[in-house]
Amino acid sequence: MSAAPNVPQPAALEGDGLGCHSGRDTMLAAAQAAGKSETLQQYARDYPLPEGAGPHDQPQSMCPAFGSLRVGLRMRRTHTILSGSACCVYGLTFTSHFYGARRSVGYVPFNSESLVTGKLFEDIREAVFKQADPAQYDSVVVINLCVPTASGVPLQLLPKEINGVRIIGIDVPGFGVPTHAEAKDVLAGAMLKYARGEAEAGPVTAPRTGVSDKPTVTLLGEMFPADPVGIGMLLEPMGLAAGPVVPTREWRELYAALDCATVAAIHPFYTASVREFQAAGRSIVASAPVGHDGTEAWLQAIGQATNTPQALIDAAKNKWLPAIRGALARTPIRGRVTVSGYEGSELLVARLLIESGAEVPYVGTACPKTPWSAPDLEWLQARGVHVQYRASLEQDIAAVREFRPDLAIGTTPVVQAAKQATIPALYFTNLISARPLMGVMGAGSLAQVVNAAIGNKARFAQMRAFFGEAGQGDQAGVWSDKPVLRPEFRAETQRQVIKMMKRRKAEEMV
Repeated sequence: MSAAPNVPQPAALEGDGLGCHSGRDTMLAAAQAAGKSETLQQYARDYPLPEGAGPHDQPQSMCPAFGSLRVGLRMRRTHTILSGSACCVYGLTFTSHFYGARRSVGYVPFNSESLVTGKLFEDIREAVFKQADPAQYDSVVVINLCVPTASGVPLQLLPKEINGVRIIGIDVPGFGVPTHAEAKDVLAGAMLKYARGEAEAGPVTAPRTGVSDKPTVTLLGEMFPADPVGIGMLLEPMGLAAGPVVPTREWRELYAALDCATVAAIHPFYTASVREFQAAGRSIVASAPVGHDGTEAWLQAIGQATNTPQALIDAAKNKWLPAIRGALARTPIRGRVTVSGYEGSELLVARLLIESGAEVPYVGTACPKTPWSAPDLEWLQARGVHVQYRASLEQDIAAVREFRPDLAIGTTPVVQAAKQATIPALYFTNLISARPLMGVMGAGSLAQVVNAAIGNKARFAQMRAFFGEAGQGDQAGVWSDKPVLRPEFRAETQRQVIKMMKRRKAEEMV
């Protein structure tokens, strides 16, 4: 039995042992002192933050661990166990079920004593042994949240396999992984590394749908279910087929994903996964087949990566590019649109909007700049678009205020801010990501919802005129009677505040 080392607890974890309130820097220092330096340094290389960006250097998204939790919950025969503060686990499980999870999430609770003495690791180990039933599961995933990571709970000491069930232990702290999108890569990369080791050791299980008789292109990044089908249609004239989508829906698909002709980095932030594919000798193709220009460049890049004859590449272009151009022409978008989000496909959406006729002055993405988004960045910048990697909420809202778009596409708080300013807005995740973007199907997919939203501008102006200042400032809240203004109270309060500030300033000069 592997026992947890007795690591002295840093100040951030003293007291109640639930030091979430300690702040990012303090928690990071605690984790490094507790033996997590190597993991955190790898995360810093894989998911870099901008230097000198001030208080908003980390994008505001939901808890990063949700990304890893989502990947595990979407896989067949995979059980996920969380180790973290009860409030965090509650929030994560609530969110996961809100997004359609239909299975239980394991939880290993702890208190100050079990955290400090190392008993938490033994509790996790016991839970893993209880859950490792080969009749039910191919794998068990254990995720350390912030406090167990900062405390140094050593999931790497868990057995790699129990009764034929694979054990995957990962740390996904909010102070080490910037966004939930990148947390998907943390687990996907860990699973690919494990599966690659299995494939190198000997024969592995074939995919449920069988092995393709054509060279395949693995698709990296979650996407709308119709997109892999559309990509397969694009590849067919080249003698290629669409392979599995990573993150996969089943463990055995990982082997098929690794056994490909090339990897398409549809979402460009899967750095750990790319590392595993490159270790398996696979090339990586950037960008995605969006719009006319994107599809043409992507087909050429895929063909070159797979040594496909130019005649077959041209055949695919000749078959699909006219259809894409026609679909874009039939469904034009007229108006100025700002785009922001944390899914990783924001640059692709902006490209599609521009080819549909929209003016897009700003694109913000919470994800980092990587080599696999370079073609999209270059294409957008050539058309005067400001692209903001690691965009903060403040930057996204500032862009909406500066450019006054006909439509703002963004996260929930961006949408709220835009609507308050009488600007139509759409939530990126639910209304844009939930549509095909690739190939012919994607060419006209955004026009209807975008044009309908832009057409609602007059309704926002009518609502603002009707409600006026109701619900703002002194008019906020529910009142049984009309509130009585007391300007003399405000004047007295202001006088007291000015007096206090003068006193503090005088004390500082002493």
